[in-house]
Amino acid sequence: VVAFSSEQQKTLEVLLNRGVKNGVEGLEIVPRERLRELEPNISDEAVSALYAPSGGIVCPYGLTIASIGNALDNGAELLTNFEVVRIAKTRDFFEVSDGERTVSGKVVINCAGLNGGRVASLIGDDYININARKGEYLLLDRECGDFVSRTLFFTPTEMGKGILVSPTVDGNILLGPTAENQPDGNTDTSGKGLAFVMEKAAQMCKKPPLSQVITSFAGVRTYSDKHDFIIEESKNAPGFIHCAGIESPGLTAAPAIAEYVVSELVAKILPCRKNRGFSGKRTPDDFFKKLSIAEKNDIIKKDPAYGRIICRCEGVTEGEIRRAIRTNPPARDLDGVKLRTRTGMGRCQSGFCQPQVAEIIADELGISIDEVTKKGGSSHLLFGRTK
Repeated sequence: VVAFSSEQQKTLEVLLNRGVKNGVEGLEIVPRERLRELEPNISDEAVSALYAPSGGIVCPYGLTIASIGNALDNGAELLTNFEVVRIAKTRDFFEVSDGERTVSGKVVINCAGLNGGRVASLIGDDYININARKGEYLLLDRECGDFVSRTLFFTPTEMGKGILVSPTVDGNILLGPTAENQPDGNTDTSGKGLAFVMEKAAQMCKKPPLSQVITSFAGVRTYSDKHDFIIEESKNAPGFIHCAGIESPGLTAAPAIAEYVVSELVAKILPCRKNRGFSGKRTPDDFFKKLSIAEKNDIIKKDPAYGRIICRCEGVTEGEIRRAIRTNPPARDLDGVKLRTRTGMGRCQSGFCQPQVAEIIADELGISIDEVTKKGGSSHLLFGRTK
């Protein structure tokens, strides 16, 4: 966390004391000279930084997909394309419906993100007001992946931690996000927003390699009018548990939130027994990339699809794509395959591989290629054949 003034240095002291109180090991405020040693490309205007050597980065969608997949491997069920429109409470059970299908259970956990307030209102909890805050990002090519080696934050304000410059687990550099309240949840990027990201990145670092931007995107994150996590059982409908307004650092806090909800809230309603057959192991989606040449050749002998490159930028094979469609949770569209294998995430941004990936999806799912979508719903790639 980088300070650019004496006033911001005071904030670093507050963060340091808070971190020490919370048991974070190795925290220290480093002066300008030490900061230059750690990050040679840091701005000359930076005066000090709060250094957290125990901090780390993770792939957010990779973690999410792996968590869901592991749950499915251990007996959980996943229903997709299930928009909750009605919740009814009988004496012992909740009935959750999308208008056609109904799922019932003694406990419901509302972790619906931006829709957390709407879902809460279905049981009469109208006090949970969830809003959206848009963040725009720029992603740099892996060619400049060594530009920084740690996540660099500006000193936080009430709007959040601001623009960051950070490596990713895949070797790219990520710049962003902005923080713009967005009532309608819009995820369009804007010239103004991306210009702001570039401006702040240039304040944080000397000459960021902006010529190496390969894509831009935006997402929305939730915040509540309470400006804090809402983790509680409904007073209106006992057994209905809210996990709403989970602002940053929600991903970091997620394991602890889950443990708390199960041990402190769910356990009071249901007897929780350990799954004795539970396996916490899972083969990573990117396992093939990490093998030696000899190990890859052994797999290719058994399945020649692993010897055919589909995505040239990322070196993704047909075998990896087919595995993503078959493995829990199964990919069903282009973005699903992308998030599991990195097809389309390289410099050409799927300019070459998209038609072949769509053909493989169609073949695996037994559907026509014009039924393949980018991300479900009406996001079709093709509208019909011309020949």
